[in-house]
Amino acid sequence: MSIRRPRPLRPWLLSFLAVALVSGTTRALAQDEDPAEVSIGERLFLETRFAEFFAANATDVNQPLASGDPTLAATTTRGGSLPGPFAGESMNCRACHLVDEQLGQAGGGMRTYADFARRSPIPARSDGRTTAPRNSPSLVNASLARRGGVILHLDGEFGSIEDLVRATLTGRNYGWLPNEGVAAIAHIARVIRDDDGTGALAQQFGGAYRDVLLGDDVVVPAELVLPAAYRIDVDRATDRELLDAVAALIAAYLDQLVFSEDEAGFFDGSPYDAFLRVNRLPRAPRRKETARAYTARLRKAVRQLRRPVYVNDGPFAFHDRDRRFGPLELRGLEIFLASAPKRLRSKQLERGGIGQCASCHLAPAFTDFGFHNTGVSQRAYDAIHGEGRFGELAFPSLEARNADPNAWLPASPAHPHAQEPFRAPADVADPNRTDLGVWNMVGNPDRPDLQPRLLAVLCRQAIERKDRSVLASAHGSEYPGLPCRTAALLESAVGRFKTPGLRDLSHSAPYMHDGALDTLEDVIGFYRVAGEQARAGTLRNGAPELRGIALLDPDVAALAAFLRSLDEDYD
Repeated sequence: MSIRRPRPLRPWLLSFLAVALVSGTTRALAQDEDPAEVSIGERLFLETRFAEFFAANATDVNQPLASGDPTLAATTTRGGSLPGPFAGESMNCRACHLVDEQLGQAGGGMRTYADFARRSPIPARSDGRTTAPRNSPSLVNASLARRGGVILHLDGEFGSIEDLVRATLTGRNYGWLPNEGVAAIAHIARVIRDDDGTGALAQQFGGAYRDVLLGDDVVVPAELVLPAAYRIDVDRATDRELLDAVAALIAAYLDQLVFSEDEAGFFDGSPYDAFLRVNRLPRAPRRKETARAYTARLRKAVRQLRRPVYVNDGPFAFHDRDRRFGPLELRGLEIFLASAPKRLRSKQLERGGIGQCASCHLAPAFTDFGFHNTGVSQRAYDAIHGEGRFGELAFPSLEARNADPNAWLPASPAHPHAQEPFRAPADVADPNRTDLGVWNMVGNPDRPDLQPRLLAVLCRQAIERKDRSVLASAHGSEYPGLPCRTAALLESAVGRFKTPGLRDLSHSAPYMHDGALDTLEDVIGFYRVAGEQARAGTLRNGAPELRGIALLDPDVAALAAFLRSLDEDYD
């Protein structure tokens, strides 16, 4: 089985530890013991009292609810529902990011911090919403280091894990409406201050929050004493400071959710990783080598492999098959890595075998952390309103959109009653609703902190693609050194979503941002159609990489087999 290993420490924490080592205040950690900040972060991740439902229905934060939030009564799946692991309680992070809670249930199974629903259920409130707008992605590997810094959520909404956590705890997924942020923060602070240490989580994780967060080594077990950088005096802290402390600890927990790595830092949990190792194929980028350059080097090495050694290490613990990488998986890897020439000729289309997958899913994490329009929103919209209708939709310019945020932008504390028509599932009753992905965040005046990093990612992609429609607008860029205007980037952002990683996909179905596709074969079939649409010019703002896809029926089984070889026994 794979294990969770602590992530490399952040620079500011390394500085703290250097001082602490000199002063002799640190303690050795057993190799199998999580650091205290990770353990307490896990406790906060599991905490069910931060939600609006609890605030509205509990008078004493230490007493259980008389009746739990109905949303938590069951776990929604594509085929029905399972008993909810948090029934009788209110929302927490784990309800949408499950691990082994449904492992023994028929129709359940292991999850890599994802759920089973097409869109995660959320608490009912006056706005009528009962599900999140998008599918709940896996959190494992979500915080991997990347060029340009972390950008999170499918539409790039957050520039740090801490920002994501704060927004989640005080946002709609926890039942809080956009104009209830102050009340949400006050309630979270109240739970922290009034917790008396008698609850089940408190008994497992060190007692009352005031003692744990203070780092009281007299009351708190030694292994749960927080480093100084995470400590806070609950009685002296403001509500906002307590929220920030909670976010920092949950971020520390999320930061170490990584697929299995060996002592050298190579991924080692999947049959694919074992195949690379036994065949002495390159397993990771060299120092200062980009993921794209490494993927190209891997492609060449796989092509030159003459006598492959195949792998079968016996059955998985959490998948119903063997840990196998054989000839079919190797053929799938070749298809996955195969790239198309600039002009795909008819003979190449007839021959197939070009997945073009590695153009966006760069090894070894199998993502470029960029944003692409693969046609998912168009597929959903046209299925409801008719073929070609997505292409006819009119979207406002940057100036028009930002002049009327209530009409066009996502709801926020600054605009709590915004209609967010382009951050919603396609609706048969309203043809003006669809999900445009990162379009909602580009140049969004409610998110000025996000813009430099987000626009840099999109501009870098435009440069790599030599997208003249964006680069021709370099004059007048709002950001120094960024050769792309925001208005031009907005036009190129329609329908684009962040590239997910592909490891352990079998534990995060259903797939795509709308959870519409149930199997890997469904996903491959979708990309075959998207490739045809891109070549025909009928895919609005489609990623140019799609035009190079050339897959035949036999390619589907091989490519799916390779993708399943990326599975592992993550727990």
